[in-house]
Amino acid sequence: MLQPDDNELIHRIALALIQRRERMATAESCTGGLIAAACTSLSGSSEWFERGVVSYSNQSKTELLGVPSALIELYGSVSAEVASHMARGLLAHAPVDWTLAVTGIAGPTGGSEGKPVGTVWLALARAGQPPKVWKELFAGDRHAVRMATVRAGLMALCEALEEKDL
Repeated sequence: MLQPDDNELIHRIALALIQRRERMATAESCTGGLIAAACTSLSGSSEWFERGVVSYSNQSKTELLGVPSALIELYGSVSAEVASHMARGLLAHAPVDWTLAVTGIAGPTGGSEGKPVGTVWLALARAGQPPKVWKELFAGDRHAVRMATVRAGLMALCEALEEKDL
């Protein structure tokens, strides 16, 4: 499942978090816990990885992460607004410094003209800062979309952790 580059990213993330004495958590919809699984594939990850929440349904996004149901109704579960609230909600409920949230349409069903299969919103939040939210459009089948989402999220987290300005 994981590629060698993914393992390198996880090692870099682990090293950065350990050096900072910080911890992280994930809030995942379309990836179904694959980011958390990638992080916890590394022995000793309990030192820097706190938890992963799979919030696949809209109800779970509301109950577990505090995403307002009105927001989901207004923008849809695959949106910048929901991804941002997922990341901020987990940050508020978990003893962590960083959260990574993803919500998207992995396919092959569920896409629309405005939100085709492969549309994914990601949000990276750090305590005390507004989340970074961005959209990706990944090609391929369900597995390819999910794995591309895992890689994009891990890469963004790694880059943020390795920034000199933090």
